[in-house]
Amino acid sequence: MSTVLKLGSPPVTGIKMARKHGSLKASKLKVFAVDEAAGDTASFPSFLPKEVEKIKDPFARSLSKRMQRLPVQMGLSESCIMSSCIKPLRQSNKTSPVVLLHCFDSSCLEWRCTYPLLEEAGLEAWAVDVLGWGFSDLETCPPCDVASKRHHLYQLWKSYMKRPMILVGPSLGASAAIDFAVHYPEAVEKLVLINPSVYAEGTGELAKLPKLVAYAGVSFLKSLPLRFYANMLAFNGIPFFTILDWTSVGRLHCLLPWWKDATVNFMLSGGYNVISQIKQVKHSTLIICGQHDQIVSYQLVVKLHSELSNAIIREVPGSGHLPHVDNPKCVAKLIADFAQGDADVNAKSQFGLPQLTALPR
Repeated sequence: MSTVLKLGSPPVTGIKMARKHGSLKASKLKVFAVDEAAGDTASFPSFLPKEVEKIKDPFARSLSKRMQRLPVQMGLSESCIMSSCIKPLRQSNKTSPVVLLHCFDSSCLEWRCTYPLLEEAGLEAWAVDVLGWGFSDLETCPPCDVASKRHHLYQLWKSYMKRPMILVGPSLGASAAIDFAVHYPEAVEKLVLINPSVYAEGTGELAKLPKLVAYAGVSFLKSLPLRFYANMLAFNGIPFFTILDWTSVGRLHCLLPWWKDATVNFMLSGGYNVISQIKQVKHSTLIICGQHDQIVSYQLVVKLHSELSNAIIREVPGSGHLPHVDNPKCVAKLIADFAQGDADVNAKSQFGLPQLTALPR
């Protein structure tokens, strides 16, 4: 686990369906039909590992079936990278796109429960896979260091969005968001950072490992026991078979043949170190933190707030490190209000939530 925590948040993907304020049972997911209700007739994209068919989580199944690959040109002489993402059903030049990144070694499936709520709120939401993780076609083995990840996201934005976006980054994805916003400020309108892991100095000593040792470590990172244990730590009181299913969702992208090479490449490149970039961020920023986050301390969140020139903090009650996973209703409300320019993000919205405040500690 120390390796996982060094690189970022645990590779966890799931949802606690009955948690207070976060339950989706009362929500009308107009865009996503639960598989059982729809007869599960849609097919999965052919590029997904066949193990996707064994996943039982209806929201993961629905989001998987909307996944597609878009060509992203990385350079003048390079071929396109077929890049995986969830593309909005409708695009409009009248609103800013909301681009959802994900945690370390995760995928866009991390947003499977919050994404439909954002669409229901009328947002143009994109859930994208960061280069090197997720389900993009990396058979050509492109570099997957920080600069390449940043350039890939920029080319994706330049090709398909072409207007300033609201960039959302959870955990290590917050480092990716800050790094991108500093290098391409014109492409970002606002930032949303969720339990931001931004004070780690890259991958540290892991960057100095011999390649053979690095590959062995990455193989362990992929292992079912480690992923299952990470879910056990993140979610309490969840039935064994539910956690097992969530573990299968969270490691699905690891089954692609190039995952190991891409992850080792990132590890040995040094990873994200954005400490010196934080004070350069001038964008309006919403920081969302889980009340019971055990990965990123509240003190570090407050420190980040103090170093950003234009930021507010909002706390999601009853949530851990991944509030967009275990309390999607609250997170969707906060993102929607912030994206739509609501000055009072505590005000009640169509989601019918109580006021959310950052509590002093």
